Amino acid sequence: MFENPSLITRIAIGKAVGFLFGLIGFICLPYFLPETDWLLRWGILLWYTTLGAIIGVFGVFTYHPILKLPFPWWFRAPLLGAWMNFVLTFFAFDAMQTMMFSVFGENGILTSPFWFTAEGAIIGLIMGYLATRFGGEDKATVRK
Repeated sequence: MFENPSLITRIAIGKAVGFLFGLIGFICLPYFLPETDWLLRWGILLWYTTLGAIIGVFGVFTYHPILKLPFPWWFRAPLLGAWMNFVLTFFAFDAMQTMMFSVFGENGILTSPFWFTAEGAIIGLIMGYLATRFGGEDKATVRK
């Protein structure tokens, strides 16, 4: 599927895709939450860029290091994306909750800020697919 698997390519693709999603958040956040500050906007941009790099790096692991079970990209990438957005929700819970209220209303069905966990899984899946498709996976990515 890939001619030259490369860890650097995986990381670059993950960061580029993360940057694009972060840039969308950076640009669109004031429309959803007009009173947002610059720190949150920059934080979203840098968060998704970092998430892409993490997903790119984890492409080396195709087996769980402790359990010795298969760890394919389609499981690994959404798991990392969901976990990282779960942690992000803890860091910025109030801002995320305010944003969900402004988008869906206070009595809406999707008002929980923890829906960002599902968003992270979806974005992680996209990052993992593209990084694996164009950068390869497994230990072959670090060999010359």
